[in-house]
Amino acid sequence: MSSLVRALGVPIGVVGILLLLIVPIPAPLLDVLIIINILFALVILLTTMFVTKPLDFSVFPSLLLVATLFRLGLNVASTRLVLGEAHAGAVIEAFGTVAVGGSLIIGAVVFLILIVIQFVVVTKGAERVAEVGARFTLDAMPGKQMAIDAELNAGLITEEQAKERRATVAAEADFYGAMDGASKFVKGDAIAGIIIIIINIVGGIAIGMAQMGMEIGEAVETYTLLTIGDGLVTQIPALLMAVSTGMIVTRSTADEQMGTTASRQLVQSRQALMIAGCAAIAMALIPGMPPLPFLIVGASLLLIALRLRRAERSDALAATAAEAAEAPAAARDSPEQLIEQMRVHALEIRLAPDIVDLVTGGPDDLLGRVRALRRTIALDLGIVVPPVRTRDSVELPSGTYVIRVAGVEAGRGVVPAGRVLALGDRLDSLPGTPITEPVFGLAGRWIAAELRHAAELAGATVIDRTSVVITHLSSIVQSHAARLLSREDVRVLTEGVRGVSPSAVEELTPSLLSLAEVQRVLQALLAERVPITDLARIYEALALRARASTDAEGLVEAARTALGPVIAERHREGGVLRVVMIDPLLEQSMLEGLRPSELGSQIVLDPARIEQVIASCQSVVRQAVDRGLDPVVVCAPALRSAVRRLLSPHPDGVAVLSYQEASAAGGEIETVGVIRGAETIAS
Repeated sequence: MSSLVRALGVPIGVVGILLLLIVPIPAPLLDVLIIINILFALVILLTTMFVTKPLDFSVFPSLLLVATLFRLGLNVASTRLVLGEAHAGAVIEAFGTVAVGGSLIIGAVVFLILIVIQFVVVTKGAERVAEVGARFTLDAMPGKQMAIDAELNAGLITEEQAKERRATVAAEADFYGAMDGASKFVKGDAIAGIIIIIINIVGGIAIGMAQMGMEIGEAVETYTLLTIGDGLVTQIPALLMAVSTGMIVTRSTADEQMGTTASRQLVQSRQALMIAGCAAIAMALIPGMPPLPFLIVGASLLLIALRLRRAERSDALAATAAEAAEAPAAARDSPEQLIEQMRVHALEIRLAPDIVDLVTGGPDDLLGRVRALRRTIALDLGIVVPPVRTRDSVELPSGTYVIRVAGVEAGRGVVPAGRVLALGDRLDSLPGTPITEPVFGLAGRWIAAELRHAAELAGATVIDRTSVVITHLSSIVQSHAARLLSREDVRVLTEGVRGVSPSAVEELTPSLLSLAEVQRVLQALLAERVPITDLARIYEALALRARASTDAEGLVEAARTALGPVIAERHREGGVLRVVMIDPLLEQSMLEGLRPSELGSQIVLDPARIEQVIASCQSVVRQAVDRGLDPVVVCAPALRSAVRRLLSPHPDGVAVLSYQEASAAGGEIETVGVIRGAETIAS
């Protein structure tokens, strides 16, 4: 029953509002509807203050239309009573009497001031903010979608989380677009209210004198009183709705209600409160100024600043005590601790002392995000990322973090405390430190966390500090996956395969290949971003190849052939594999120049011609990337390893597949370019 009432309440209410425009209603019923209108506007205003983000009140644009229509219906009903009976109920009469206060001129001035406040200040400002918010929200949609795709590809979020975030981005764009249009309702309501007031006064005086036989003074007093009362009971809810509109479009997405956020941020600077308090006391000493109000306000500000200072000291003492309680009982120079400090960790993140808050817990705790990243990498590449050690380092500059792989620095970045990273092209108007994002090379700017909403309105994509570190760590882990795969990891993985496919393991190791040789093959696959999740199939392919030869390059190619469909599928876009071919004459020359070596097969050609081949490949790939494509180079199976070794050290490196790998999974193959020895021909 309650669900039925909720579903039919609004439609029935809209039908009732339409009836107000047609059917006359008695004055007592009008009093009840006016009270409902005022309280309805008040509830909406308070709701906008208590929501944590605008999308929590996504029905606001529709409610704004309903409330506007409700007020206009009441205006029509009250106008009918005012002009027809010279009486419109007790509420309108009471409002008119209070506003007039014994003087029609004072009442009229007060009423006009209310109209100016609503129409010129609140309504105009809310309309402009809604318009700008809608424009910048729509401009920011592509960047936000790219950020979601980047986090999904980096493994920071799941597919379900990505879908949820995309839906949120779309809902946000719809909301601000609707608010841009709904703000016109507020403006039109204000204009309609002014016109109705003029009609009531002029028409009422004419009807009072012509039909009711009133003197002009009596007619002016009667109808002005009723018109001011009618205007107040409709303009006050209209003002509340205009304030609600401005409140909802100026709210930034936060985790707290507006009151909590405002009270916390207003007292975040003890120095500002102290200066303001001293200024208030100084103003009390100015001759002619009332000293008592200034002294009360100034003393209150100084008292708040003093309490903040005590709270800061208490927090500092508590932090010191916590560090002392967590300190190990053993001395820092004990053999155990020295051995632990000497040990080289596979993965390590070092943080400057001012950003150790990243690992202090909370929803964006770095350690929790690292655990989620390890699971994502394991499902994507098939390796178990070793535990990541985090520690602080006084040697690092302020706000800096360093990622180390096997004791060697692999990446470095900056995540200043109290700031967020804004990525976009129109950030010059925002105060902050410009940087280049370390993973994707995007231009960005570190801005104060309080400017997040302003940056989003400017079309920027805003990323928190923890996400920046995790994205960088994910990129480094995938680039160094081969180094991170240890001999012990291979043993653990092999035992896992033994549990589900014992024959594949027993046939391969140790009879045909040792764990060291298996590790070498798996590392070669990971070096080319080939997942090793299907270890049973890899081991079966290695066993077949190892019976003929244990050459490392041949073993790697045998494993890749077994994984051909998986490799090709990772490079498909929309079911299409974009490939760059090698000119047949050039490919034949490469086959003739193929020579074995200790490091694997190599192509022996004239150095100038080798440089031409590399330049041609880079040009073709760059042209394809500029068209929004992600191509791969395909060649004969015998050449694949040598071509990959030839192209990998150079910029704009590209994946190299054999003909069998490219066609293993079927599907459409599109040629986007041809590599030649002296020039490039792109299709």
